[in-house]
Amino acid sequence: MKTYNYSNLSKAAIADLVQRNVDPANEIRSVVEEIINNVQQHGDKALIDYAKRFDKVELDKLYLGKEELAELASTLANDQKAALRTAYDNIYKFHSTQVKTEDKVETMPGVTCWREARPVEKVGLYIPGGSAVLPSTFLMLGIPARIAGCHEIVVCSPPQKSGKVNAFIAYVAELLDIDRIYLAGGAQAIAAMAYGTESITKVDKIFGPGNQFVTKAKTIIQSTTTTAIDMPAGPSEVLVIADETANPSFIAADLLAQAEHGIDSQSILVATSADIIAQAIAEVEKQVSVLPRAEIAAQAIAHSYAVLVKELDEAMQFSNVYAPEHLILATENWQQITGKIINAGSVFLGNLTPESVGDYASGTNHTLPTSAYARAYSGVSVDSFVKKITFQHISPEGIQNIGPTVEVLAEMEGLHAHKNAVSVRLGIQ
Repeated sequence: MKTYNYSNLSKAAIADLVQRNVDPANEIRSVVEEIINNVQQHGDKALIDYAKRFDKVELDKLYLGKEELAELASTLANDQKAALRTAYDNIYKFHSTQVKTEDKVETMPGVTCWREARPVEKVGLYIPGGSAVLPSTFLMLGIPARIAGCHEIVVCSPPQKSGKVNAFIAYVAELLDIDRIYLAGGAQAIAAMAYGTESITKVDKIFGPGNQFVTKAKTIIQSTTTTAIDMPAGPSEVLVIADETANPSFIAADLLAQAEHGIDSQSILVATSADIIAQAIAEVEKQVSVLPRAEIAAQAIAHSYAVLVKELDEAMQFSNVYAPEHLILATENWQQITGKIINAGSVFLGNLTPESVGDYASGTNHTLPTSAYARAYSGVSVDSFVKKITFQHISPEGIQNIGPTVEVLAEMEGLHAHKNAVSVRLGIQ
């Protein structure tokens, strides 16, 4: 990991440093657009062809039903089921607090306004299954979808070499009462849910993280179809802010936890101590060698870096520009700087709070904005699965109170039919 001194970095240099997952030659876009067009034209056949090409699996059908999923789920050990159940319970408990009825507001006598939530009717959940199978993502998306009351939940996940899904995914399907999982991955799965195929229903909104191809597909379909997306959630990233109270071994473990996601993941260390940086990098080199996914993690670490700052406030300045998906405050002094966090997907406070707990079981959601989209997007929540519809009711007293104001404003804008819609009501009083 290369180390930079924050004091020596210009604004332009920082802007270049925090940039990630760019596609300057539009190579990814070109590939994804071809996949989207193929799925749009050929439907299920295209998905089966891509399974053979990308997943090296010949499928005789595109989905697994409830009985097949139950059979797969039955192969799990009791401790594995218990761990998934604990994660389910914690995630459900946290997300259920997000359901709130808003108060009605009388903006002036006789004029009442309020909002009510309605579920997005048809949602598509993309569950990655490439180099790592992620049942945790299934929980993170399926639970808030169920709490929100979505009418139809379409689930896509890449087929394994067996032509099925992982048993962990199957067990989560049982917990969520999901009847069917479609065996489609990558940009082709996103296209299938956006346009619909013979087997897969077109959905109103697509959720789920993925690689750069999945992320590009989501951004393209958002601008070319009536299907919305949760956010651009691409390759995973973490930024660790540390001072002299941090534990270098913990820091290294956290950096590697993100690095093992994929070669395009990024792990950033921002520290107030050159010694902590040196010790953490030494620990990374020590710990990575024993990881089963050492080769992947090492490649991600190769394009990660450290930044030396003078103080925690300076570290937070850099962090807010980077806008990390995951932000770890590896310091006993975290309470001094939490109020200065502006841009971050999810935050982990103190030396005993690894990002892994949020990934799996603390209860917070791990589907988060990456690539600096945390400047404008929140992570997935129950709110992601609902729309807020505004209501208003005007009483006889209310139309007398608000009517003249609307008449004047409509006339100011030259919209006389708008004025008349009020005037005719005032005239009958």
